Amino acid sequence: MSHQVFVYGTLKRKEPNYHWLTNPDNGSGKFVCEGYTKNKYPLIIATKYNIPFLLYSPGDGHHVKGEIFTIDDMMLSKLDILEDHPKWYIREIDDIIVKTQGTNKEEIMKCWVYFLKNFRSDLLRKQLYDNYSSSGAHGLKYLESDNEATLEDLDELLKK
Repeated sequence: MSHQVFVYGTLKRKEPNYHWLTNPDNGSGKFVCEGYTKNKYPLIIATKYNIPFLLYSPGDGHHVKGEIFTIDDMMLSKLDILEDHPKWYIREIDDIIVKTQGTNKEEIMKCWVYFLKNFRSDLLRKQLYDNYSSSGAHGLKYLESDNEATLEDLDELLKK
């Protein structure tokens, strides 16, 4: 079975974890197109690893830009491991706006999106972004954590 997933952070092309989507050992992943969230969401960069998080707070923030990939069941299960779904991120279907190729007409694609739902409300006061790049002007380059973030690392994000 194939799925559409919207990636907004380190899984995008030219970003540090893009290799997850191209590694055949993880399953199949194929770039479809760029898009942006229909709803506004807060995209922040946090923890000592400078990880991008899409906070589930519809209406706050920006229409976040990202990329859509078609993936298979195996890749979806590998991404769930990477994103620690459902313990850390929660994967949900959301509306992503894309332009029809060769036109200016927009359409909606239903895609899986990984959200941080159990977050501290003061995170909404952090700098909010509409587009993530590890090498962006923010100066917060992503640091590899070998997917070993600890509870201590998450304390600054999660509700108690």
